[in-house]
Amino acid sequence: MSDTHGVVAQEGEPRSHPAGITPVLEGRALRKVYIAGDGSELTVLDGVEIRVAPGEAVAIVGASGAGKSTLLHILGALDRPTAGEVLLGGHSLATMSDRALAAIRNERIGFVFQFHHLLREFTAEENVMLPLLISGVRRSEAAARARELLGAVGLSRRLSHKPWQLSGGEQQRVAVARALANRPSVVLADEPSGNLDTHTGEQLHDLFFHLRAEYGVALVLATHNRELADRADRILQMKEGQLRSFYPV
Repeated sequence: MSDTHGVVAQEGEPRSHPAGITPVLEGRALRKVYIAGDGSELTVLDGVEIRVAPGEAVAIVGASGAGKSTLLHILGALDRPTAGEVLLGGHSLATMSDRALAAIRNERIGFVFQFHHLLREFTAEENVMLPLLISGVRRSEAAARARELLGAVGLSRRLSHKPWQLSGGEQQRVAVARALANRPSVVLADEPSGNLDTHTGEQLHDLFFHLRAEYGVALVLATHNRELADRADRILQMKEGQLRSFYPV
């Protein structure tokens, strides 16, 4: 991506952030350092700043290995930063226990990965029900919510199908429905269409933005797909451990 796309800034901030609006997700001075077998340090994130407003769609682009997935894992409480902190709805995750973070991941953040990670032995309906059941929702209510979401992603006739009976695009649609099960405030998607053909990928992109409009969920999309990135409200480039913001001109 060249500078001709827009004005380059050093932080992943919106051009303006409305006063009084708490970001749904925020990363402050995030660092992630790995220690190699020989004792040397590899810095993947080096002071990353990012704020995501409620309902906003943010795309993160960058070369393979630049740290996009690492950032999403930290923002989603799948990993802890070496330094810095993540805030969800204005509340820091830094001092939370592993058990509390597991509840946060299940109930307040949705995840969609390049590979769907559906449970092979469960039906589409059961896969979507699972996060709800873990949260203590009654089975009848979980089933109703799963049917609602699978209908929203166009799979109302695939409720009883298991993952191996579904196409790649259908499997990802189930994964999207599962991500929305507990009504999260933000969905993190890591190369969500990277394993799909062009046409199916475009259908998935349409679905993401349709569901954003319908449910008001914020999206953070790590992607190599420029067409998907261009549909976001902001495009952030991960480079040398930091985010650079590219604003449309």
